[in-house]
Amino acid sequence: MELQIGTDEFSRALYRAQGIVEKKSTMPILASVLLEATEDGRLRVSAFDLEIGVTGTHPCEVRTGGSVALKHKELYDIVRSLPEKTLVMRREANNRVRLTSGAAEFNIVGQPAEDYPPFPRAEKVSFVPVDPTALLEMIEKTQFAISADETRHNLNGVFFETGEGNVRMVATDGHRLSLVQRPLEGQFNLKRGVIVPRKGLLELRRLLSEDQTGTCELGFTETSGVFRRGDVTMVMRLIDGTFPDYMQVIPKEADRTITVDRPRLLDTLKRMSLLSSDRSTNAVRFELQEGSLKVTSQNPDLGDAKEEIPVTYKGLPLQIGFNARYLMDVLQVVDTAQMNVELCDELSPGVLKPTGDPGAGARYTAVIMPMRI
Repeated sequence: MELQIGTDEFSRALYRAQGIVEKKSTMPILASVLLEATEDGRLRVSAFDLEIGVTGTHPCEVRTGGSVALKHKELYDIVRSLPEKTLVMRREANNRVRLTSGAAEFNIVGQPAEDYPPFPRAEKVSFVPVDPTALLEMIEKTQFAISADETRHNLNGVFFETGEGNVRMVATDGHRLSLVQRPLEGQFNLKRGVIVPRKGLLELRRLLSEDQTGTCELGFTETSGVFRRGDVTMVMRLIDGTFPDYMQVIPKEADRTITVDRPRLLDTLKRMSLLSSDRSTNAVRFELQEGSLKVTSQNPDLGDAKEEIPVTYKGLPLQIGFNARYLMDVLQVVDTAQMNVELCDELSPGVLKPTGDPGAGARYTAVIMPMRI
């Protein structure tokens, strides 16, 4: 195996594998990437941790075909530090690899390609074209609400389901819920919704963040989700479990609806949470009156803080506590100027929705459970 490839191109391929290669695994080879030089002048770079895999082909000058597995971290660090715009890679005896660029030369210990676990095949997948910008937005509007509790594995991902001409993604950790719906034509042929794991979702976000032009494709089998764009394919094993009936959590009607300036409320919450008594919960109190919302926080060791902001509201007063972090997570992923906050009483969840319907079946809803303060 011998080839010449651009260092930037190779570095980009290794960057994609960064979050997938297993650093601490009972299978040491999972810390490596599989490199395959094909006779048609491409280098295939694959990473697979038995749950999530990403593979892509990259243009290069192949002098001799072949394959080898190399430790990812060291290889990535080396490639990023090379002095020239191209490098030559040659596999020698015992899977040792010589890597040269200008005056720099590295000899790296490799492993046989045959020892690398086989990459999952994405066969019989019904692919649907999706807008990468819309898919990235849906991920960013839900990922923060995924549960980190490993004992509730069915909440360790985002629920993905399709409806009449739309797709919906939902995440919840039991204390909050985030739901986003966007129009999408195409048949995923899903009998029911699927749960996409957190790690797979974050790797998908990494791929989408690279380039948001053109189209990409998404498809599902009974056990896997498959993303494809150009020469890059990502396969992830879905979570086997039943997602809770999230519609039961969303209050049907609210007694009180507040319209508030989103950036102003976000800035206020950032300030008020500085003196919250519990840094893990960032508890703040809302005191709602006609035309105004007072946000307060207190800490027995430091003092207290309060700030009043104008809101559009006519109705009975209400006092209710919330985790400021949960509110800020929602306000940071929405780009509208104003938000509607729907409340019933001090024991019922608050519902946040962007003001103004974007139309065409698009909507966003966040539900946050109250706190006793």
